[in-house]
Amino acid sequence: MPTPPTPDAKPRGRDKTHYLYLAVVVAVILGIAVGFLFPGFAKGLKPLGTGFVNLIKMMISPIIFCTIVLGIGSVAKAAKVGRVGLMALVYFVIMSTFALAIGLIVGNMLHPGTGLHLTPAAVQSAHKQATGGEGGVDFLLGIIPPSFGTAFTSGQVLQTLLVALLTGFAVQKLGRKGEPIRRGIEHIQRLVFRILAMIMWVAPIGAFGAIAAVVGETGWSALRSLLVIMLGFYLTCLVFVFGVLGAVLWIGARVNVFSLLRYLAREFLLILSTSSSESALPRLIAKMEHLGVSKPVVGITVPTGYSFNLDGTAIYLTMATLFIATAQDKPLALGEQITLLLFMIIASKGAAGVSGAGIATLAGGLQSHRPELVDGVGFILGIDRFMSEARALTNFAGNAVATVLIGSWTKEFDRDQARRVFAGQEPFDEATLLDEHEPSPGDGGGQEKQAALT
Repeated sequence: MPTPPTPDAKPRGRDKTHYLYLAVVVAVILGIAVGFLFPGFAKGLKPLGTGFVNLIKMMISPIIFCTIVLGIGSVAKAAKVGRVGLMALVYFVIMSTFALAIGLIVGNMLHPGTGLHLTPAAVQSAHKQATGGEGGVDFLLGIIPPSFGTAFTSGQVLQTLLVALLTGFAVQKLGRKGEPIRRGIEHIQRLVFRILAMIMWVAPIGAFGAIAAVVGETGWSALRSLLVIMLGFYLTCLVFVFGVLGAVLWIGARVNVFSLLRYLAREFLLILSTSSSESALPRLIAKMEHLGVSKPVVGITVPTGYSFNLDGTAIYLTMATLFIATAQDKPLALGEQITLLLFMIIASKGAAGVSGAGIATLAGGLQSHRPELVDGVGFILGIDRFMSEARALTNFAGNAVATVLIGSWTKEFDRDQARRVFAGQEPFDEATLLDEHEPSPGDGGGQEKQAALT
């Protein structure tokens, strides 16, 4: 006799989000076709993509706040939070250095930008972007919001991170008296994720508008003229993800990078269609918890990684700087390359999420160190949208790998849960985006995870 389904079991047929992501694929194809056939009309569709990304960005601050507060509030000792955070920051610095070195090596081998000519219009556009550059002191002071509530309205990830950390430690210090606050934030988190699930149903419209607009604006000419740096950048990102990150993930956590990336396939599709890694941040938090990484590790590593673990941005800044210098016949010496790019890596913290942040960081860094090179930034504006996709995908993959690694190193990663998830035995709940699974009494891995939380 077949085993009757348990009351909590959800039939797979109820997961209608499968059709949602098929619709995203169709929308991307239609957007490319419209961009080539009707470029004038396609340019006017840009607000559709911008509107969808803005809807996602609207949810980032409350999601980060709830995740970090709940993560810290569920840890008995503050020392554990500090240990996880320090370990994550050290890892981020090491991997950013690797990304920087790989970008330098490939850029010096390809010599992108040789024989290119800049246009006055591109120069003027570049100077507008460069005005947004800021120094190190301004960056540090910018982490502190003018008021508690401003952290949720300014759109600055680091400001939300600071307020969430302070709130989480305060709830932790309150002990039993802080339990009602923690439970209230849990309910708010459920509400926020439910709103996010509703927003996701307009993803096909946003993807269609974004792809159509960029194809209509650039066409084939920009792609042909800058094919070398584009292919070189994409190839470098692939080597970094599957070569460097894949090896580190297997050595550090015995997890196959292909299994992890396949589990996050829908998130990669979402990033590819919107060119924004922020659009997948809430889903990464939910999926990492479902995979078996404890709430404290996810709550600290993922939001911090989105501001400090910018592997794709590091590669982009490296290759784009060499491209601009070569295009203007002003090549940089090795010492100049390292000094300038280390400055831009620091200045780029918090700029990983949305298309265009990389170009502003690049322009600001050049304006601070080599103002005569800023003229060249405008020349890559035409394909920055395409390069920002690889940038966002690489940043996202780096943060996913980092979360699993930190969870494994701190012994707060349920390997049995991960095996079941990779095998398809415990599918992710697309309806709520929350992991409501409670470990059974006989579930050894679940007991280990629960013990880590307490």
